[in-house]
Amino acid sequence: MMSINYAVVIEKFANRHFISKFEKKYKGAWDTTWNAIHEELRRIDSLVGLTNIAEIITDTGEIKICKTEFRIHRTQESRHGSGNRCIVAVYKNTCTVHVLLVYHKNYLGGSNETAAWKKLVKDNYSEFDLLLR
Repeated sequence: MMSINYAVVIEKFANRHFISKFEKKYKGAWDTTWNAIHEELRRIDSLVGLTNIAEIITDTGEIKICKTEFRIHRTQESRHGSGNRCIVAVYKNTCTVHVLLVYHKNYLGGSNETAAWKKLVKDNYSEFDLLLR
């Protein structure tokens, strides 16, 4: 199977509200962590459906909304146990991955993580409102 290298676009909302928290909290380790996340997202096709790192939430054929897990460099936590997640939109036609959210599940508040991130995406990215119903 030929692997496509996707362009990775960080949405302003994700950067302003979430990534900046990780940058402050983890300083130097965040740069290494982000480089690893970026490389994984560039090859998202090799993660989706083939590993437990990325989960397809919805798929229209042209756009996929996926949730991925990551751990911070130099920590002992597993990807899943860390509680760190990315929500991305994968566009097949333009070979781009748009980073919508990068969060720790405690950043969202409430008892239902999935409902919380879906609401954030719908509230801040109207183009995905119908995909996440």
